[in-house]
Amino acid sequence: MLRVFQRTSRLRRAPRCLCIQNTAASTVLLVPADFQSPLLIWGSAQFVVFSHRLHDKTDGVRPSPAAAPERRPFSRLSVEDLAFFRKILPGRTITDPDLVESSNVDWLKSVRGSSEVLLRPRTTKEVSQILSYCNSHNLAVNPQGGNTGLVGGSVPVYDEIILSTSLMNDIISFDNVSGILTCRAGCVLENLSLFLEERDHIMPLDLGAKGSCQIGGNVATNAGGLRLLRYGSLHGTVLGLEVVLADGRVLDCLATLRKDNTGYDLKQLFIGSEGTLGVITAVSILCPRKPKSVNVVFLGCETFEQLLKAFQLCRGMLGEILSAFEFLDSECMRLLKTHLKLSNPISDCPFYIVIETSGSDPSHDAQKLHNFLEEAMTSLLVTDGTVATEESKIKALWSMRERVTEALTHDGFNYKYDISLPVERIYQLVTDTREHLGNRAKSVVGYGHVGDGNLHLNITSPAKDPALLAAIEPFVYEWAARYHGSISAEHGLGLKKRNYIYYSKSSQAVALMTHIKALLDPKGILNPYKTLPDHLK
Repeated sequence: MLRVFQRTSRLRRAPRCLCIQNTAASTVLLVPADFQSPLLIWGSAQFVVFSHRLHDKTDGVRPSPAAAPERRPFSRLSVEDLAFFRKILPGRTITDPDLVESSNVDWLKSVRGSSEVLLRPRTTKEVSQILSYCNSHNLAVNPQGGNTGLVGGSVPVYDEIILSTSLMNDIISFDNVSGILTCRAGCVLENLSLFLEERDHIMPLDLGAKGSCQIGGNVATNAGGLRLLRYGSLHGTVLGLEVVLADGRVLDCLATLRKDNTGYDLKQLFIGSEGTLGVITAVSILCPRKPKSVNVVFLGCETFEQLLKAFQLCRGMLGEILSAFEFLDSECMRLLKTHLKLSNPISDCPFYIVIETSGSDPSHDAQKLHNFLEEAMTSLLVTDGTVATEESKIKALWSMRERVTEALTHDGFNYKYDISLPVERIYQLVTDTREHLGNRAKSVVGYGHVGDGNLHLNITSPAKDPALLAAIEPFVYEWAARYHGSISAEHGLGLKKRNYIYYSKSSQAVALMTHIKALLDPKGILNPYKTLPDHLK
């Protein structure tokens, strides 16, 4: 097979109250926290939920809708509150500012809260006690997993109490026959992967942040990742959840059945809810068998049109063994070389593809891959490439895709956009953004998951630049809406995207979301300022 590749190219192997603002009169209404009619509070378009106002213009630049709104009238942390937390969490109620600091700042260092306490429960009962107390005392809570989020959803905006699930890291059970894993929410994704590999299974999702992200956070943000093309989203692979509601009640939907059509599928509400409806404390998830044969191919293309044709050919010829089809552009490769000193495994090209196959028959998979590569080369869809079958070389090729995010952090201040688009439009957004911004941006790069139409658009500048941000937003979101895309493909809305939700969702859908939020969290204590917009339309 290698000789054939070398003939055709150089392919190598290698509150006490709620606050509601009336938009017409610009007045604020205070509603008792025990008011039991959330539909009245949230359902009218004449009212705005909570006292959110965008800041006034500053220096001639209108602040972004991603900016933090005003603090809601939640209670402040008291000595009595700390005494309660220390009683139920001895030694795990952290108030040392140096220790709390890292949980106040997001991974991108773009959002910084001012929480004074970090709570580290070990059990669902402790989470229930915490939320019951916070709900009755009108204390806002920020649930936090691995804190790898990119939209400001995993850290406090103000002084919310940080509730970390990091100590809830037990594996409850694993059924080797069905492949169903049940574990606590704080289990790190990579640790789960290692556990399963020893039992001839794998996790159905794989992320670049797998060394620190937690499964509860993955589910709360409906993380997609590199294996979505093969195994689908968490809406399909998560079979059950245990969730603690805002008032401390424990919702036990921790089912381990593939089929369960008994009433409403309540767990789906919490997948992708970003901790605004409840705190996920345990997960049961369907895990596929570990493939006996894995191959990774790194290819180069001259145009994005050729890349899309290669994807069509790939789907047709590789079929059931295709598990990933990723891409990155030449700007990504430049950043990898410049900041991480990674060498390009093939010759320089405008676009690069990472393809992974996984199956049960090595010879069968090798033959299918050989046929695809030969056809792709002779059809001039790809110009160069390398194949890896050994684990170390597979990891080296995957690092070219997985470490792009890391390389970007070294290029300056980073504006990140996680967009879902029709596949044929994915890269057009990158080129149109470059043209729109001109020399105002340092770098504009695109990479992502071709298989599911998920583009990661990243724009860097030497420093945080409000004028640049004003040029980017809402341009990017308007562009996505024009082509019927989604402004959030897999990272959620968090703080940064909450006010752009209408580019992807109708006013009726958003209004229903607010009804659900009010029903499950009437005081609004769970992850406030996130996901839902400041104003209803």
